[in-house]
Amino acid sequence: MDLDEHQELIRKYKEKIKEEFGENPTVSPKVSSREYHEFKKELYPNHYSLYEKACNFSEKLLKLKTDTKKSAKLIRDLEAAHLNVTPAGVSAFSFILPFVVMFFGALVSFALFKKMFFVIFFLFAGLAMIPALQKLPSFMANTWRMKASNQMVQAVFYMVTYMRHTSNIERAIEFSADHLEAPLSLDFRKILWDVETQRFSSIRDSANDYLEHWKEWDKEFVESFHLIEASLFEPSEDRRLSLLDKSLDVILNGTYENMLHYAHSLKSPMTMLHMLGIILPILGLVILPLVVSFLNGGDSPLLTAAYIALIYNITLPVSVYYLGRSILSKRPAGYGATDIGSMPGLKKFKNVNVSLSKNIKISLNPLYFAIMVFIIAFVIGFSPLILHGINPAFEIQNEAGTLKMMEYVCPAEFPNCEINEKIGPYGIGASLLSLVVIAGLGVSIGLFYSLRSKNVIKIRRRTKQLEDEFSSALFQLGNRLGDGLPAELALGKVAETMKGTTSGQFFNLAERNITRLGMGLEQAIFDPKVGALASFPSKVIESSMKVLVESMRKGPNIAAQSLLSMSRYIKEIHRVEERLKDLMSDVISSMKAQIKFLTPVIAGIVIGITSMISTILTRLSAQLAAFASRGEQVSSFADLLDIFGIGIPTFYFQIVVGVYIVQIAFILTVLSNGVENGSDKLGERFELGNNITKSTLLYCAIAGIVMLLFNLFANSIMRSTLV
Repeated sequence: MDLDEHQELIRKYKEKIKEEFGENPTVSPKVSSREYHEFKKELYPNHYSLYEKACNFSEKLLKLKTDTKKSAKLIRDLEAAHLNVTPAGVSAFSFILPFVVMFFGALVSFALFKKMFFVIFFLFAGLAMIPALQKLPSFMANTWRMKASNQMVQAVFYMVTYMRHTSNIERAIEFSADHLEAPLSLDFRKILWDVETQRFSSIRDSANDYLEHWKEWDKEFVESFHLIEASLFEPSEDRRLSLLDKSLDVILNGTYENMLHYAHSLKSPMTMLHMLGIILPILGLVILPLVVSFLNGGDSPLLTAAYIALIYNITLPVSVYYLGRSILSKRPAGYGATDIGSMPGLKKFKNVNVSLSKNIKISLNPLYFAIMVFIIAFVIGFSPLILHGINPAFEIQNEAGTLKMMEYVCPAEFPNCEINEKIGPYGIGASLLSLVVIAGLGVSIGLFYSLRSKNVIKIRRRTKQLEDEFSSALFQLGNRLGDGLPAELALGKVAETMKGTTSGQFFNLAERNITRLGMGLEQAIFDPKVGALASFPSKVIESSMKVLVESMRKGPNIAAQSLLSMSRYIKEIHRVEERLKDLMSDVISSMKAQIKFLTPVIAGIVIGITSMISTILTRLSAQLAAFASRGEQVSSFADLLDIFGIGIPTFYFQIVVGVYIVQIAFILTVLSNGVENGSDKLGERFELGNNITKSTLLYCAIAGIVMLLFNLFANSIMRSTLV
């Protein structure tokens, strides 16, 4: 090898070493525009993409001018949500879709029912959609901000952790982007991408442009980011490290203060939500059967049930959901657990895995089980309608004639109707069977979410246990490295010291991979098949181990300092997290009590009462019609018949109310999980599986018992009074 080749080889190795240690200022980020778009395509919500397509298509059909001030705010929201849409497209879509709903909804409903009620409903629904759709980008941006703000403490933590051993802002942002979940990971990649595509000349300019979006929403995050940037220009190492520590303290203290104010301001909107969404609608159910009976204009019971369903199953749930999302949109930055189910190695645990033999394993989507349960419940619950459709004369009742299975009766205005003109079913047996429909609906939804999440939540709980005790494990590992032990030996010492704990299992697994399988430190931890992280999927632990691997290249003393700092950071974050949970405990416990007990019990009792009222009104109307048909005091009974209608069967009424209970349980669970944990999809699915199943079954049990007892009581009164 001649002298020139030797010098060239030395130069290449020097550049490589500088690159590894973050000392080469010319190193560009690895994120290219193509990679950014692929990344966005993989994680971007499908409904956001559909919204983009709809707005862009609407802009071609309808050209609208937008106000300059409104457009400026709208552009900020669109950029925050990464939507490739113009304000004109948003405005066009907000008019085209409501017009389509009003026109076709009114046309189809009038053609089917010949009633102006549905026409008016769709007209008002369409008008209400216009301002809602115009605010949709703001709603999406707030949702995006809430998800991103949930990860900001982690983002600062990752950047500070990396910057302690390598003072390179580009690599710190890239390190954070690799370990954060969406959407903040997309934001950080966007910072790098804007430099890659030369939109900005430096990483600082790109980062400052991004921080402009957060000045209004999270000042602590902006301040922390600027402190991290300022550490780059400090000549003193002690001053640089103190600025990094200060940046994490700023966002931790700011998070606690913001959540404190949020918790204090929650009482009033939560009371409003409870009253408007739960108490008033359920209490209104007591009056509703009387109103329906007295104001019955000859409509069929099924049509009357459709009127009630439009109010209770569409208008009220949408209003409660909108109010709940408005409460959630004001939630400040906090902590959000990671949805580890999206990780490639754990996706199989979201399905039901059945082993037929050692070599044959079947993975089934829980949706199949949920659909099967609902179909069975649907057939059983609607059997009175099915049997009546097959044979209108079919009827089942007990010997006393009180607990009728179906009980189809003639309308009050046609007491001598044909058998195929009778309406119903009014029997208590049919009413009890209608509970099977609601039980099947709630159990099928709950079963889907439960099977989808229970295996993954077990893994996350075990990982969470490791995270809780990991600060002390890192402290011990840092001390061992500070004593001059190699990392391979230090892992074994810590595993032996923490034997019997989750951290001990983690380090023991890594040490065993090194000693028995001959792996290096990095492979022993990060190997996708047998690495220690494969059994404990955690971004916090993964980032800690990456810091260990990278800082070991600078020597055990640097690695020891980095791990000791991480240990302190994790402990501080855990302390603030526990304070936040204690802060929100009153609000969360109240909401959970509503979901699991108060709402289903109150609704079940109300349904029993309304069933009794409906039974009394139906029997009274039938008796009056019978007296009138015999010509006894015709004028008096004719006046009474004008007042009393036949009423709506409890069969239909209970189904409408039961669906509302399932909807309210769903909405309140999403809201309570959002208030407590922010954007935590895995925890949300697990809570939905538990809450919807339990609250629905409790409602059905209470409603069935009260319905049966009150109807027996009503029948005994009717037999003794109407002779």
